[in-house]
This record gives sequence, C-alpha cells and structure tokens, in this order.
Amino acid sequence: MSINDTAKEILIKTVEKIEGAYAPSTIRAYRSNFEFFIKHCDENNVIALPALPEIVAQYIRRLSAGQLKSSSIKIAVASIAAIHNLNSLNDPTHHPDVKIEMRRMYRTLGRYAKQAYGINKDLLEKMVAATDNSLRGVRDKAILLVAYDSLCRRSELVSLAFEDLTINNQDGSIKLKLRESKTDPHGIGKNLYLSNEAQDVLKEWIVKSKISSGKIFRAITATGKIQESLNSSHVGRIYKKIAQLSMIDKSIIRNISGHSMRVGAAQDLLLSGATLPILMNRGRWSKIDTLMRYVENVGGI
Repeated sequence: MSINDTAKEILIKTVEKIEGAYAPSTIRAYRSNFEFFIKHCDENNVIALPALPEIVAQYIRRLSAGQLKSSSIKIAVASIAAIHNLNSLNDPTHHPDVKIEMRRMYRTLGRYAKQAYGINKDLLEKMVAATDNSLRGVRDKAILLVAYDSLCRRSELVSLAFEDLTINNQDGSIKLKLRESKTDPHGIGKNLYLSNEAQDVLKEWIVKSKISSGKIFRAITATGKIQESLNSSHVGRIYKKIAQLSMIDKSIIRNISGHSMRVGAAQDLLLSGATLPILMNRGRWSKIDTLMRYVENVGGI
C-alpha cells in the first residue's frame, strides 16, 4: 500500500465530480499534474492531500531544477491548489513559503513565454498553395483558412461540428458557430467570420469527406480512412508539415506551433487598422494583456 492511496482515490472522484463543468484540457491538466505531485510525495513518504506548504515548496524547487518552463511550473502549482480547493481543504499554495519559492523560480527561469511564429496572410497563401486536391490536401487547406479567418484556438478548431454549420440554399454561403470555447464556459456560442475562400474550401471538404454529422475536422489514416475526430495536438504538426512542403526557411518552421495561425491573424488584423475592442471580440480574448502578448511583435506596439 502507498501512503497516498487515499489521495489517489480523492483525485479520481474529484475528476469525476468536475466532468462537464470544466474544459477537458483543464481537467486533464489538473489530473496529470496532481498525479506527478503524488508521485513526488510517495518518493518522500509524505502526504499529498492535504499537502503541507513546505512539501509544495520542495516540489517547486525540484521542478525548477528540471527542464520545465516557468509557465509549466505555474500550471503544476495551480493544479495542486485546485485539487485542494475543490475538496474544501486549506490551499497550501497561499502560504508565504510557497509564494517565496515561486518568486525564486521566476527569478531563476524568467516569466517570458516564447511566442509562436505568426502565420500571416503572405505565409498562409504560400502554405495553401502547397496543398493538393487529395482528401488530406483539401482538409488541410480548409483547416488553414478556417483557422486564420476565425482565430480559433486549437481546441476550438477541433471542436467545430457539422451541426453548427448553416448553409444558405440560395447563395451557398456558410455560417459557422463556435460552441466550445475556454472563454464561453456556458456554451452560448459565437458566430465565426469566414471569407468566401474559406467557405468554398470548407464546403469542398464536407462534400469530399461525406461528413454529415459530428466533428468537421478529422484525422485521416495512411490508407485514407477518415477518423471520428482530430486531436488538438495534431494541429501544430499539420501546420509544420504544410510549411515544410512550402519550402519555408527551417528556422521559421521550428517556431511554428498550434498557436501560430491565431498569432498571425491577430497581427494582420492590427496592421489593417482593427481596434483593440474589435480584436478582442474577433479572437474571443477576455483579457487585454493576453491579447497584447499576441501582437507584441508588430511594429509600433
């Protein structure tokens, strides 16, 4: 038996309790990070739940000495706090010793998070030109154009469903509604802007894939079989693969990630004269400081 068998059981029950109330990615983060914390506590023969502040501070020192970035350590500590709060236990991360250790961690590792390379309109056009008319090529082209126009996060992009599409029978135009977003926990939904080009390619993908329900964007096997969905972690890989086909400089490709389309689209909107309120509305940002990190590399900002 482990000293933390009870903590493991409570974690499982906590995850079950919050299912549907939090974003799936948030729940996964809480679970995986607290599992690592339990492992640390097991190795040191101490209780993980409730945790003593000195144990959390020790854990932060351990993480700081590893390969993690400060942002990842911040999430790990936030997960410890969340599991305690969700079970009405005293939050050890509020203790002065833990706060001191977090300050030490930030001074050592820094707070700066490297920004993904923005895929702007010029780069987008090169990437679209690199796709072909195969099933995968049409899907990739649709992903590129919809992601750029809508400023969708990776999780939002893969959550888009056929049921949220409305096709006008008279002019063939498409309306697409986003129902799953980290800034819309109640699922009110928001209509997304799509250019004519994005609408046309999206319709082409739907026809070619014969999708009539469920997720719009899906994984495709090597044999051409369409799966039920697409994992958000695949989005960045798709961007990188298309960028390689576009013969883009390797130094740029290395800095492309699943956030790159959102970064580039936001920067293009700012350069086109869009105001900050318009940008926040289009990109569904709730905090202006978060938006500013996306456009910080634009000249004059």
